[in-house]
Amino acid sequence: MKLVHFLDGDASLPRPGLLLPSGEEVVDLLSPHSGVASPSCPLEIFNLDGDVLPEIRVCAASLEDDEALGSLRDSGCLLAKSSLRLTSPVPWPRKVVAIGRNYREHAEEQGADIPEEPLIFSKFPTSVIGPGETVLIPPGCENLDYEAELGVVIGRKAVAVSEEEAMDHVFGYLNVNDVSARDFQFGDGQWQRGKSCDTFAPMGEFVATADEIPNPQDLAIRFRLNGETLQDSSTSLMIFQVAELVSYVSRFCTLEPGDVIATGTPAGVGFARTPPVWLKEGDVMEVEIDGLGILENPVGR
Repeated sequence: MKLVHFLDGDASLPRPGLLLPSGEEVVDLLSPHSGVASPSCPLEIFNLDGDVLPEIRVCAASLEDDEALGSLRDSGCLLAKSSLRLTSPVPWPRKVVAIGRNYREHAEEQGADIPEEPLIFSKFPTSVIGPGETVLIPPGCENLDYEAELGVVIGRKAVAVSEEEAMDHVFGYLNVNDVSARDFQFGDGQWQRGKSCDTFAPMGEFVATADEIPNPQDLAIRFRLNGETLQDSSTSLMIFQVAELVSYVSRFCTLEPGDVIATGTPAGVGFARTPPVWLKEGDVMEVEIDGLGILENPVGR
């Protein structure tokens, strides 16, 4: 399944939706015609042990029946994606945990040592935005950079889980752009401000459930700036794979449904290029990962 959140009309709060395989229509999961009970909180739909997800799966299975599909369309439960404004598919994550230098070539291009353990930092939840939303250049920033990353959405509470158990705690995957103010990051001597400004964590367009991505370590990952490919790699080149990361992070902080782990970026970032490539107002960024669609965001002030 592919899950989205969206705004319809003048609505101020995102609604959960199920993206049809065509990619052109969305089931409004809060519609009484969907057969899905309203979640107790927005993150409940990512709970692998909750009551809502099985109902969403039943709804998804019904879409294979033409009569059921027609009934949903007639009820107004089925909406044209083009009529909606998609938000981040995980609109209010409790935590966004990010991993630094998780691709050998990326570490090498910046002249850094290969980490012996995952390098963890965080991005504030207020940095999260959705597809099409504008990444804002913060006051005083001259060196704004991009980082295409595979995001992992947690689906089950994880506390000190083993690598063998880790994948049982993964709900699904999505595109993430770990936008970074390099002058803040390097000037501060630590990464929090440079990584966590508002709008610095675009995500989307959708979360693909884990069954849709049988091997997250064999996905092409690309970044394009104004149509030009600047990153072109594979998740197979991660130093620490998804299972290792979930296990490692869970040793130090409890992971909960709806938490997102951004797994690091491959080589080709702007600050490591000669000359450097900095994002500027009017630029358009695209993150594309196999099976996860395209995340597009403009840059502005």
